Amino acid sequence: MSPPSRNTLLTTLSLLSTFLASPVVAQTWTSCNPLNTTDCPTNPALSTDHTFHFTNSSIDSTWNTTAGSLRYSPTAGAHFTIAMRGDAPTIQSEYYLFGGEVEVWMRAATGTGVVSSIVLQSDDLDEVDWEILGGNATHVQSNYFGKGNTTSYDRAIWHPTSFQPQGDFHNYTTRWTKDEIEWYVDGVSVRLLRSAEANGGKNFPQTPMNVRLGVWAGGDEDNPKDTVEWAGGETDYDEGPFTMSIKSVRVKDYSDGKEYVYGDMTGSWDSIEIVP
Repeated sequence: MSPPSRNTLLTTLSLLSTFLASPVVAQTWTSCNPLNTTDCPTNPALSTDHTFHFTNSSIDSTWNTTAGSLRYSPTAGAHFTIAMRGDAPTIQSEYYLFGGEVEVWMRAATGTGVVSSIVLQSDDLDEVDWEILGGNATHVQSNYFGKGNTTSYDRAIWHPTSFQPQGDFHNYTTRWTKDEIEWYVDGVSVRLLRSAEANGGKNFPQTPMNVRLGVWAGGDEDNPKDTVEWAGGETDYDEGPFTMSIKSVRVKDYSDGKEYVYGDMTGSWDSIEIVP
């Protein structure tokens, strides 16, 4: 994710989850890192082009709710709501893609310090992000990380918009290949990252990723100061509830296998085995 002191933030959120009734959960985590062990489970592949409609009363079985709960509307889709301190509703896809496209129709949440997020992340912490701040009505942010490398925070770019992201639904798309990543807003390309530009490819995301969608309070008073500043200031929960809404998610996996396997502990694109 984007804020400075990223590792500190994850620790802070973990501690908060111990003390608050509703857990605060960052989307950037891994239960088993294949760079550290050979015992990690394989990654189930999507291996198709599919649109998930969130206007139904429940999410398809290919998604897990990893924090909080969602509400549904036949017109506005799934509602991710921060109603009180500690809320951070988040879902995560069961499937992975190895190169592909992710297209999300989202209306971002309002609220100072509130962060609406679209995250692609692998088990070894490669990551591609969209993040939209509730207090910023003129810009959206793209970002990426390779292998959880947080030695610098110069990868994020703010993109001006001709609309208010919290006012209506807009299309946020990510296209990812072995050689480049491209971010689009409403079908218009706003950023192109080539592999060589990411520390000579070392920080370029190159392992199978799943999709994570959620909203969280970067402006919580207990977060690190630089995180609160990045998020736009402290969140006043009395001004809530703050709701991010998603109508649909289209995902296209460029590979066609049944699952993906880390062939070694390098985390390189070529080390990934596609199981037919």
